[in-house]
Amino acid sequence: LLYLLFLSLTTILMAPVMYALHWVMPFPQVAKLGTLWGRLNLWAVDVICGLSYRVHGMENLPRENCIVLSKHQSAWETIALRALLPSQNTWVIKRELLWIPFFGWGIAALDPIAIDRTGGRQALKQLLQDGRKWLEAGRWVVIFPEGTRVALGERRKYNPGGALLAEKTGYPILPVAHNAGVFWRRRGLLKYPGVIELVFGEPISTKGLKAAEINQKVEDWIEGTIARLPQVR
Repeated sequence: LLYLLFLSLTTILMAPVMYALHWVMPFPQVAKLGTLWGRLNLWAVDVICGLSYRVHGMENLPRENCIVLSKHQSAWETIALRALLPSQNTWVIKRELLWIPFFGWGIAALDPIAIDRTGGRQALKQLLQDGRKWLEAGRWVVIFPEGTRVALGERRKYNPGGALLAEKTGYPILPVAHNAGVFWRRRGLLKYPGVIELVFGEPISTKGLKAAEINQKVEDWIEGTIARLPQVR
């Protein structure tokens, strides 16, 4: 509860500032505030709940921007990736998140690709158009290919949007695996003490590959890596 209070306060205080500043300041400066929010909350969940993390493969982050496809088990990775990745990143999100007071304002300030998940082809078209635009502008594009948080030990079909964006643009994919769901459940209030293991894989070259091949490579690496991480506290 104390950590939830801290998370809420940092969001309530910082999100309106970010939203106001994004109209008058260059994106890199606004994005740094988003990174600060992520780092503050990683620090707080460690101090308050005893939940820290260990990063493997930081050297795998490419110098140039790319497409990031990550496992999605909890809210922790949304905080961690905001804190650990280069600050100039754009996320693919469900548009309903923009309707959340304060939190949605902060997200809006970071130029998300907000899609209607019931939109079918129109949503995919938006992802491809906006994704290409932001990649060519130098942004990292972050996508959770499962589309929603998946409970620990479960698997969900990887949506092809991120892989198709890679096929169309030729940008490499940085795969991300972790075991956050062991300590921070999908919909649980409790945060259990321990050390979350997060792994950045080697970038996957996508040139000359079809989306289905790319998607399978990403899924095999992420799920195979997670299987080797601790699954119990």
